[in-house]
Amino acid sequence: MDCILFLQNTRGLRSQLKDSVPVAGLCPQAGPYGIQDTLRMGFSSVKNELLPSHPLELSEKNFQLNQDKMNFSTLRNIQGLHAPLKLQMEYRAAKQIQRLPFLPSSNLALDTLKGTDESIGFEDILNDTAQCEVTGEPHIMTEYKLGLL
Repeated sequence: MDCILFLQNTRGLRSQLKDSVPVAGLCPQAGPYGIQDTLRMGFSSVKNELLPSHPLELSEKNFQLNQDKMNFSTLRNIQGLHAPLKLQMEYRAAKQIQRLPFLPSSNLALDTLKGTDESIGFEDILNDTAQCEVTGEPHIMTEYKLGLL
């Protein structure tokens, strides 16, 4: 029996989908009694089965990735293949520069390379590590990072 999804009260998707659409991917693999077989299929995750609440949600989630791809493509067309490869290597090198595991890192080199050092976003205000609820023992965190623990 196919699973039928009734979209009577769904926001955002009502204009894209009809009132009843057979959707096989949203229903868990039902066993002989119509429920998921947890022993064979594992626990079901509600987070994986959620639909986006707005059509632009997926676009906004992948905005920075799409922006980087477009910039690399433009850079490749203008300067050749070496330019985006060099820039990606610089990004990787800047990501590897960190302080000790128990100290917060500002990633200033990476922000400077990406050009985000001159803009103020919500992550600059709300990402304060001094207000973080999870702080660890410095020696244990360093030993774990080095693989000694």
